[in-house]
Amino acid sequence: MNLRPLHDRILVRRLEEQEAMRGGIIIPDSAKEKPQQAEVVAVGSGKLLEDGQRAAPDVQTGDRILFGKYSGSDITIEGQEYLILREDEILGVLGK
Repeated sequence: MNLRPLHDRILVRRLEEQEAMRGGIIIPDSAKEKPQQAEVVAVGSGKLLEDGQRAAPDVQTGDRILFGKYSGSDITIEGQEYLILREDEILGVLGK
């Protein structure tokens, strides 16, 4: 796959959350929430400022991030699910 997001957009792959059963209840996949953690796959060139300069993105390929529940657009490329976010939809970068 060779996809480069434009401007301040970020291409991420959701990280699967750990499976946890509480009280012996199994929650079906359809009732589970999608994870809000992801790994950055590709980064755009940055936001275009009013003076014509580009603001460098704060995230890099390989970073683990947190994002809002209803952020971004889901896409599927070659059978793999991804999410395209704007940089301002990212809530934080997880430490290593």
